[in-house]
Amino acid sequence: MAGQHLSSPSVRDESYELAYRLALEQLLHMDVAEVCRKAGAQYVISSSETTKQPVTRMVVQYVNQPYVVTLPDGEISLQESGGEVPLRDKILILHYLTTAKGSPATNRLITFGQLSGCASYFQVFQQLAVVPLLNRFGDEPELLLEAAAKLGGQRANYGDVSVIINAFTRVPVTVALWRGDDEFPPRGSIMFDSTVVDYLPTEDIREVCAIMARQLVKSVPPS
Repeated sequence: MAGQHLSSPSVRDESYELAYRLALEQLLHMDVAEVCRKAGAQYVISSSETTKQPVTRMVVQYVNQPYVVTLPDGEISLQESGGEVPLRDKILILHYLTTAKGSPATNRLITFGQLSGCASYFQVFQQLAVVPLLNRFGDEPELLLEAAAKLGGQRANYGDVSVIINAFTRVPVTVALWRGDDEFPPRGSIMFDSTVVDYLPTEDIREVCAIMARQLVKSVPPS
C-alpha cells in the first residue's frame, strides 16, 4: 500500500488519505452493478432521507466480516456493529472493488514470490506474514485449524497442516505449515489462486496477508 515504507507517521497518514481519496474517486466513476458482479459483492440503491439523493450501499466480505461501503460519501463501516474501520482497511476494500476483474478461479496455486514485480516486497512479506505464523504455530501446527475457523477458514490438503481463508470473496488465501524435525525447523508458505493479481495490487496482497497473520496469531493466544 502507498506509504508503507515512509517512517514519519504524519507523512504516512497523508499518504493513506491520498490513497483513500484516489480509490474512492475511481470507484465513483465505475458502474456499481458491474463492480459488484466482478467482486462478488452486493449492493442496494435507495434515497437519502435528508437530501433525497440516490445512495448506494455495497456489502463486501473482508476476512469473514461484512463491510458496508456507502456512496457517494465513501463511508465504510462494519455491517453488524457499524464500528469504525481503520483507514488502511478502507483502502484495501476500495482497492479490491476497483481492481476486481471477475476472473474465474483457476485452482492453480502460486506463492508470493511468483507474483510479477514482488522482488522488492518479498522479504517484508516473509517478516510480516510468514514469520509470525511460524513463531506461533510452528511447534503446534494443529492450532492453526482452530485459529482459521474463527476467520471462516477451512482445512486444506497441503503440507502437514493447511487452511484456506477468504481474504475477500474472490481472494482465497492458503496457509500451509510443515512440522520441523531434528534437521530442519518448521516451514510455512502462503499461497494464492493464480488470479489473485486480478483482484488486488501486489502491495495490497502483502498487506492483507500481514493483517490475516496477526488475526490468526491473536485468535489463539498462548496458554
